[in-house]
Amino acid sequence: MKQKIYKIKFFQVGEVYEIYAKNIYQSDFYAFLEIDGYIFDTKNNLVVDTSEEKLKAEFLNVQKTLLPINSIVRIDIVNEIGKSKISKADLKNLAQFPINIVPDKTK
Repeated sequence: MKQKIYKIKFFQVGEVYEIYAKNIYQSDFYAFLEIDGYIFDTKNNLVVDTSEEKLKAEFLNVQKTLLPINSIVRIDIVNEIGKSKISKADLKNLAQFPINIVPDKTK
């Protein structure tokens, strides 16, 4: 069976990060996802987008990342690795995951 590849988009300080990973788990920490097994495109060594190099450096020695669920924009299962990138968040075109995930006990 072929290994799943996850494309994860998430908010990080006013930017949208798009990374690829082998594994995503629900964390033991409430309302967090664990991501590990980062994958970066190594087909082409020509640097066109410096954000991919920034991401490689940022996640170089990271074994696992815990992301709050409300920072996640989207998670896709894809067939092949694309370019990891960082882009400016256009908040008019993005909707965050609902933050109120605790049931309302007053009703």
